[in-house]
Amino acid sequence: MFSNNLVIGSKWKLIGFVVAFATISLEGLFWLFRHHRPWRSKLVKEVLFFPTDVTCTNHLFQMTHNERPCTCPLLHCDDSPYNRLLKHLLSARKTLDLCVFAFSNQDFARVVLELHRRNVLVRIFTDKDYMKITGSQIGNLRKSGIAVRHEQSACFMHHKFAVVDKKLLITGSLNWTCKAIQCNKENILITEDAEIVQPFIAEFEKLWNESDPMKFFSLTC
Repeated sequence: MFSNNLVIGSKWKLIGFVVAFATISLEGLFWLFRHHRPWRSKLVKEVLFFPTDVTCTNHLFQMTHNERPCTCPLLHCDDSPYNRLLKHLLSARKTLDLCVFAFSNQDFARVVLELHRRNVLVRIFTDKDYMKITGSQIGNLRKSGIAVRHEQSACFMHHKFAVVDKKLLITGSLNWTCKAIQCNKENILITEDAEIVQPFIAEFEKLWNESDPMKFFSLTC
């Protein structure tokens, strides 16, 4: 009897060991699968500095229409900070949320209009005073049917960031002006790191909802 109990106990210990080993092995395989997949796409992480040389931007838009290559005399350089920034913006497929202080650059406006033409949902949140300065593109974009809201308080809306498709963040010191691109010392961070992107998404939604015109319309009625 004692011998039989010993054998049975040994079998259960062996089974327990096998189960524990299998569990640990599966957890290990799952960790390797998550962190060492050879086909895992690399997250975008990029830093751009300005000012930048004047380069052609026409070919960036012509590529979207399958037109002939641009033959203008300007430098055609996809790796310039300016063109890389425009290409990231043009990569939007579903949504583009813009939070900008000053917006007078025509190339950026062209990007927004091109995305709007492709049925990308574009929302712009901006400063109520700077949207009215000479050269601002905000009025033209709003007339084209793009949703625009602005800060309602007396303080500046000084953010400068964009979120592409709820996953790519573009942020930094750069205003969307020609002077910022060609003259000023500016920086841009571009990332798909969700821990960084998500707070910016939340901030945009907060500002957008707080500035809903219907809230202020109801207060004046």
